[in-house]
Amino acid sequence: MFPKNTWYVACTAEDLDTKPLGRTICNERIAFFRSDANKVAAVEDFCPHRGAPLSLGKVCDGKLVCGYHGLEMGCDGKVVSMPGQRVQGFTPVKSFPVEERYGFIWVWPGDAAKADAALIPHMEWHDNPEWAYGGGLYHVKADYRLMVDNLMDLTHETYVHATSIGQKEIDEVPCKTTEEGDTVITSRHMENISAPPFWQAALRAKQLADDVPVDRWQICRFTPPSHVMIEVGVAHAGHGGYDAPDEHKVYSVVVDFITPETETSMWYFWGMARRYNPQDQALTAQIREGQGKIFSEDLEMLERQQANLLTWPDRKLLKLNIDAGGVQSRRVIDRVLAAEQAQQVQPEGASA
Repeated sequence: MFPKNTWYVACTAEDLDTKPLGRTICNERIAFFRSDANKVAAVEDFCPHRGAPLSLGKVCDGKLVCGYHGLEMGCDGKVVSMPGQRVQGFTPVKSFPVEERYGFIWVWPGDAAKADAALIPHMEWHDNPEWAYGGGLYHVKADYRLMVDNLMDLTHETYVHATSIGQKEIDEVPCKTTEEGDTVITSRHMENISAPPFWQAALRAKQLADDVPVDRWQICRFTPPSHVMIEVGVAHAGHGGYDAPDEHKVYSVVVDFITPETETSMWYFWGMARRYNPQDQALTAQIREGQGKIFSEDLEMLERQQANLLTWPDRKLLKLNIDAGGVQSRRVIDRVLAAEQAQQVQPEGASA
């Protein structure tokens, strides 16, 4: 159901301090911790002594110490020592490739031999003085693909987010869907409309008039396994819309990292990178609070949608033109899964 030979966001760098963190990703129970020189490590969240979760322990001298009987685990999953016991012959637990980049901890839950840090997507806004970023995390009890559907079809904003970013023009203006390799792009450009409340506040924050017609854009980009980046913004009408000079527009990128936990649950890392007033920390906090409320509305909808789908698993769902982004994104996921499964099939005659 989900690719495993790929990078997922496990947590933020701030989430991982002096204590280990336990998190299930793609049905793998993983303990994350900082070893020597503050380097991040990830091992199976299972103590080989009595099966206790290693994430309930502590980190001491760069080693993960089980909180049950004090067994010490290295970052490679090998047992190092245990008070009063000989444990060097213990079978190692699984370790996972892990990288710290762009303020996130990334993990590769599949075949470690295939892990390549160069495949982690580049984030131009990280540590860039022209940008500011704020975000958060939701645990959502729903299939991660439902969130992909949600983000690749923004017509729901008119109804789910009517008091913040929704407006009737989203329904009225057609959305264009294209593919570039494994990237699926949906785009909508609305001209000469009124800015909704969220964007009125953004215009005021940049000391731009909020009561004049604007051009608004939404450009959603899905890349496997489950990342969605959405370019959003408004510009005073008549200045070029998306291509308007900075002094006439407010521009942001909605950052969505969707990490499967199980077949029916996910970790949803959301945020917004904005390219205006980057030094205004109060504005960053204000936007994060507002965005958190918006995404909480999605959370309730998706969890109830998942409950319905589990109750009526045989019901076929309608596919409309507005669903094209989600449908094509799922096709990409299916292609990635098929290729991954094909690589796992051993040639005829190979030994098991």
